[in-house]
Amino acid sequence: MNSVRLEILTGPALDAALPALARLRIKVFRDWPYLYDGDLAYEEAYLQRYRNSKDAIVVGAFDGDRLVGASTGTPLVDHAEDFAVAFAGSEIDLNTVFYCAESVLLPAYRGLGLGHGFFDAREGYAHDRGYLLSAFCSVLRSQSHPMREKAYAPLDPFWRKRGYAPLQGIVAQFSWKDIGSSCATDKPLQFWARDLPPPS
Repeated sequence: MNSVRLEILTGPALDAALPALARLRIKVFRDWPYLYDGDLAYEEAYLQRYRNSKDAIVVGAFDGDRLVGASTGTPLVDHAEDFAVAFAGSEIDLNTVFYCAESVLLPAYRGLGLGHGFFDAREGYAHDRGYLLSAFCSVLRSQSHPMREKAYAPLDPFWRKRGYAPLQGIVAQFSWKDIGSSCATDKPLQFWARDLPPPS
C-alpha cells in the first residue's frame, strides 16, 4: 500500500477524474449507512457542480494510475439549493463555509491514514482561499434499520478528533434511491463543522 498517493485535482485534472469518481461513488455508497442505489446518469449530472465551481477540489487517492478513493469539496453556496433551508435562521454566512462534500475509499485501502489526508488537503485548500468554516454532513439512520450492519463503526470519534462537532439544529434533507426501494426518498443529513484558522 506504500504506492498509494494523494493528488489535489482541479481544473482539467478534476474534469478527467470525474468518470472514475462517479463509478467509485456508486460502489462505496452502496454500503451502509448510505445504501445508495446509484446510476451513472445521475452521477454525471450531480458531478457537474464540480466542473462548474471555480473553487471545487477533488483529492484523489491513486494506486498507480487507478483511482481507489477520493474526497471532494466546494463552496457551500454552490450547494445552496440543496442546503440553504437547513441553515435558515442560523447566523452562519454561507459564503464563509467550505463544504467537504464526500469521501469514498475502497475497503482494502482503509486504515492507512488516507482519511486524515483527505481532510488535511481540503481544509488547507479552503483556508488558502479565505473560508472560515469547514463543514460536511452525515446521514442519520435508525438504529433499528433492517439493513444496518452490526459491525459498522460510526466515524463520529474520527470527526471529533479532527475538531468537528454537530451543528445543533442544522439538518438538511437530501433525496436518493435506497437499495431495494422503488423510488428516491428524503434522508436527514446532520451538518458537522469546525473553524478554520484565520487567514494569514
